[in-house]
Amino acid sequence: MPTKNQNLKKKIISFKKKGLLGTPQKKGTCLKVFITTPKKPNSAARKTVKVILLSKKKSVICHVPGVKHTLQKYSTVLIKGASVRDLPGIKHRVIRGKFDLKRVYDRTTSRSKYGVPKID
Repeated sequence: MPTKNQNLKKKIISFKKKGLLGTPQKKGTCLKVFITTPKKPNSAARKTVKVILLSKKKSVICHVPGVKHTLQKYSTVLIKGASVRDLPGIKHRVIRGKFDLKRVYDRTTSRSKYGVPKID
């Protein structure tokens, strides 16, 4: 069982590793919008954004979740700390519905709140 100091040290290290430095979200500006490919067993085109944080002048790479997006250079976004499993080195995610990144309106499917949907 870890001690209080060990837990505290672990939390400080995890916040320093991310670009958030102890805050849940940060505001930033997009520098570059590009596509990356995931690790070995998967193949796709994941949408990613290079964001410079307004408060610390530090740049991080973020994943854009959802179906489509309209981000471009100099768009303002809100980011949170969340790693993407099959994209190595990407530890942030952009929050949809804040600032210049719109919500997902044309979603074709969504997860059922009540388990497997009934098929007639």
